[in-house]
Amino acid sequence: MKTPLWFPQSFFSRTLWLVLIVVLFSKALTLVYLLMNEDVLVDRQYSHGVALTLRAYWAADESNRDQIAEAAGLIRVVGGGVPEGEQHWPYSEIYQRQMQAELGSDTEVRLRVHAPPALWVQAPSLGPGWLKVPLYPHPLRGQKIWSVLGWFLAIGLLSTASAWIFVRQLNQPLKRLVFAARQLGQGRSVRLPISDTPSEMAEVYRSFNQMAEDVEQAARERELMLAGVSHDLRTPLTRLRLSLELMSGDSDLSEDMVRDIEDMDAILDQFLAFIRDGRDETIEEVDLCDLIRHTVAPFNQPEERVRLCLETIPPFPLRRISIKRLLNNLIGNALYHAGSGVEVAAYVAEHSSAPYVVLSVLDRGTGIDPAELEGIFNPFTRGDLARSGKGTGLGLAIVKRIVLMHGGNVELRNRSGGGLEARVVLPLNLMLPRDAV
Repeated sequence: MKTPLWFPQSFFSRTLWLVLIVVLFSKALTLVYLLMNEDVLVDRQYSHGVALTLRAYWAADESNRDQIAEAAGLIRVVGGGVPEGEQHWPYSEIYQRQMQAELGSDTEVRLRVHAPPALWVQAPSLGPGWLKVPLYPHPLRGQKIWSVLGWFLAIGLLSTASAWIFVRQLNQPLKRLVFAARQLGQGRSVRLPISDTPSEMAEVYRSFNQMAEDVEQAARERELMLAGVSHDLRTPLTRLRLSLELMSGDSDLSEDMVRDIEDMDAILDQFLAFIRDGRDETIEEVDLCDLIRHTVAPFNQPEERVRLCLETIPPFPLRRISIKRLLNNLIGNALYHAGSGVEVAAYVAEHSSAPYVVLSVLDRGTGIDPAELEGIFNPFTRGDLARSGKGTGLGLAIVKRIVLMHGGNVELRNRSGGGLEARVVLPLNLMLPRDAV
C-alpha cells in the first residue's frame, strides 16, 4: 500500500508526530476531564475534615452545639427534609467509605452538587438525625480559564521539545547510515565510526564497513583483471594490424580486416570504460554548459549536426571526464541512429524542496519499442529490434553508472513525432527531490 503524500515520509517525522499526538491527546483529555468534573470536591482530605467537624459537634454539650453549627455552617435536619443523593463516580463511593471508616459502618451519606451543593450525613454512633454540611462548588470557575490553558499549552510545548530531542538522538545513527550508503553508491570510500555508536547500531556499522571493504576489493580485482586482459589482447591485435598493412594482397579484404581489428579495439575500450567508471576521479566545481560546448565541438566539424539549447546553470560538483564520456556516448548514439538533427538541452528545474539540473539529448530517429525501455540500461543490452546497430551494449550501461555515481537519474523517452530523448537528472545539492524525473 502506497503511503499518502500528506503522511510523514521519514522515520524521524513519523516518530515525532506519534509522540506529539500522544502528548497533545493526553493533555486534551486532562483538560476535558477537569472541565467536565468541576464538582469533584469530595476527596479524602475534605472527608476527613468533615468527619472531625461532626465529631466535634456531637461531642460538645447541647448548649454549645448551636455555636459549633453556626461556625461550621452545619444544619440539623429533622424529618423528611433530606433529599436523595446524586451519584458522582468514583467520588460518591470514596466519600461513603471514608465516612464509614471515620464515623462507623452504619454511617449514611448523601451528596448533591446541584442547587445547592451540600452533604447530608447520618452517623448513629455519634447521634441521631441528619446533619447538612455545606460544599463550596466550582473551584475551577473561580480561576481564569486562560491561565489554565496557558499552563497546558506550555506543558505540551515542553513535552514536544523533549520528544523532538529524544527522537532526533535516536534517529541520528540511521541518518548517518543512510548518508554513508549514498556515499558508497557514488563510489567514495566510507567507513562508519563504531566507538560513539549505540550498541544496537554497532553491529550494523561493523557489517556495513565490512561490506564496503569487500565491494572496494572486488572492484579493484575486477579492474586489474580486465586491464590485464586488455593489455594482453592489444599486443596481438597491433601485430595483426601491422601485418595487414604490410600485405600486398587484396586491398579491400585488408581494409575490412583492419576495420574489424579497430572494432575489437573499440570494444576493449568500452569494457575498460565500464569498469573504470570514474569513481576515483576528483570531484570539482564544473560549468556544465562549457563542458557541453567543448564536448559537442568535434561532432560539429566540418558541419553542424548537433544543436545546443543551453540555459544558465551555476557550477556544481561533477566528475569532468565521466560527464564528458556520458555526453559522448549519448550524442554518438543519437547521431548513429538519427544521422543529424540532434539537440542537446540543459537547464535548471525549480522544485519546492531543491532545484536540479536536467540534461537531455534528443534525436529524430526511429525510437525504441516501449517494451524494451525498462531493461535498455542493463549491460550487453541493445535496442536492436527498433534501432539496429552493432556494439557491445555497454554504452547506456556506462551512462547509467555515471549518473548514479553522481546521485542522479536517467531514462529514455520516445518523443511524439518520432525519435528519442535521453533525459539525465543531476542534483544541484546533496540529493534529488523525490519526484525529479
